[in-house]
Amino acid sequence: MTDRIEQLISQLVQQLKIDQTPDGSWNYPFETGVSTDAYMIILLRSLEINDENLIRGLTERILSKQEANGAWKLFFDEGDGNVSATTEAYYSLLYSGYVSKDDYRLLAAKKFILENGGLEKSQMLTKIILAITGQYPWPPSFPIPIEIILLPLHFPINFYDISVYGRVNFAPIMILANKKYVKTTTRSPNLSDLTLSGATDDFLDIQELQDFFSLIEHDLKSLLRFSQTIHPLAVNQTKQYMLDRIEPDGTLYSYFSSTFLMIFALLSLGHANNDPLILQAVKGLKAMKCTIHGHPHMQFTTATVWNTSLISFSLQKAGVPSTDPLIKKANEYLLGQQQTKYGDWAIHNPGVLPGGWGFSAINTKNPDIDDSTASLRGISQLVENDTRTHNVWEKGITWVLSMQNRDGGWPAFEKNVDNELINLLPIEGGKFLLLDPSTADLTGRTLEFLGGYTNLPKNHDVLKRGLNWLVHHQEKDGSWYGRWGICYIYGTWAAITGFMASSVSPESPFIQKSVKWLLAIQNPDGGWGESCKSDRASKYIPLGSSNLAQTAWALDALIAVSDKATPEINAGISYLLEAHNKDDWTLSYPVGQAMGGGFYIHYHSYKYIFPLLALAHYKRKYQGKL
Repeated sequence: MTDRIEQLISQLVQQLKIDQTPDGSWNYPFETGVSTDAYMIILLRSLEINDENLIRGLTERILSKQEANGAWKLFFDEGDGNVSATTEAYYSLLYSGYVSKDDYRLLAAKKFILENGGLEKSQMLTKIILAITGQYPWPPSFPIPIEIILLPLHFPINFYDISVYGRVNFAPIMILANKKYVKTTTRSPNLSDLTLSGATDDFLDIQELQDFFSLIEHDLKSLLRFSQTIHPLAVNQTKQYMLDRIEPDGTLYSYFSSTFLMIFALLSLGHANNDPLILQAVKGLKAMKCTIHGHPHMQFTTATVWNTSLISFSLQKAGVPSTDPLIKKANEYLLGQQQTKYGDWAIHNPGVLPGGWGFSAINTKNPDIDDSTASLRGISQLVENDTRTHNVWEKGITWVLSMQNRDGGWPAFEKNVDNELINLLPIEGGKFLLLDPSTADLTGRTLEFLGGYTNLPKNHDVLKRGLNWLVHHQEKDGSWYGRWGICYIYGTWAAITGFMASSVSPESPFIQKSVKWLLAIQNPDGGWGESCKSDRASKYIPLGSSNLAQTAWALDALIAVSDKATPEINAGISYLLEAHNKDDWTLSYPVGQAMGGGFYIHYHSYKYIFPLLALAHYKRKYQGKL
């Protein structure tokens, strides 16, 4: 098996060398289903920007993803299909003008939508897009009134208690919902035949909203909701919130959804279709296009920094020296991506200099913990011999340490954005969108970095508080939930490797319990696989098949704990060796998530990164013990 491991490591390294771009980065696709493709068609037709080559290409991609029953899915094992995804696909195909309503593929899609509750059963964002474009009624009130943006930070509930990724989407939605804005064109389809008479609609149910506002004193509620002077101030401040966060490429915080919504919000405020702000935003969205299997795909954002940091680190772990041109180019790219601007992160963490890294190459003011520690791992070998790298390193370390939450864990983007009162807002999928709490994946990976790549003493209070958070957030079955991956395998890998890097004994009861859990869910073929269903179910649900990334995560955790290559570890390695060249649905199965039940991510880089990392760790730890 030793020779086969060496061979696969060499194969992976060579492929990564081939795929590196001239600027030193890796720009593998960040694939998120067909929703963004559908949104782009709807946006272009709404603005009457008739880019037919792009619209036709996106139409072909959407059709290529349709299931035999007429539906579209978010992931392979999602039952018969997803109503929201199917609605978005159906609508965009009609709006494209390239598929007619009586086309057999759209007839099948319509049948699926109606059999599963009609438009009323679509998710909130889908309904908002339909409402903006005249296909669905706006509700009488949106769960977040626009006046919330005026509440001061010391108020028990305020706009900045919502996560940054929630805020940048809610800001334009608040404007749109406040104005009940509708934009149609002569090309607009009519989707009225997709509604069901008498169907219930959670989008219009605001009873929970009333319960929420009962927490606020009556006189303040009256002031905010009904003052004629407060209201226009709130609209203007919400608009300014968006404008202040536009990236140099024209997008709002580099996200497709927030930029899409911002464009319509600006239209609702009187901006013309050809306003420079709108045209630049559209240009920024178009620049996020990639090509997958010959079809264009509109990425939700780019994953360039994330890919590059993980790949640089993995290549070095696999034996590529930091002096190799491959690594030098990658790390030069990463050094240039350290952010220097104050973003929303500084609101809850004042007095700290910028020093983090963001997820995408177009993100200049929204750093996150995971990308920061990943980038720091990538450049770690250069710190002692290069003054510039040392300065970057010090700023990065300081920023990461400053972002630890009061409870001891680490968030994704902002410190202490964990006000549980916000969860009272009746927002569908709110637990994935409203708050940015400490999570096992972020906390574990940060501890792995601090314990393994810095000189922080193992008894340092920062480490002790982080470890304590992990211990107290272990699931009953021994796993940990990972917020940004799928799901319990991902979180357990992060937690175990964090413990091991922090010199926690592998014999600790909570470690042994987690190992027992991992071994219990190993598949007969030696691999591991977890379904995207786990996030909504809040428990581990097996995929029924193994896949490369999740197998590599489980293996890496077991390797970190075990002094010798156990039969289970060897079986997992054998799976990686056998499965790496297979081409079936498991290879494209999404193992990343951003919005449980609505938004899953297939990282095209993961089939290289994590198998390479697990194989490298196996080789390094057990060489001579095989």
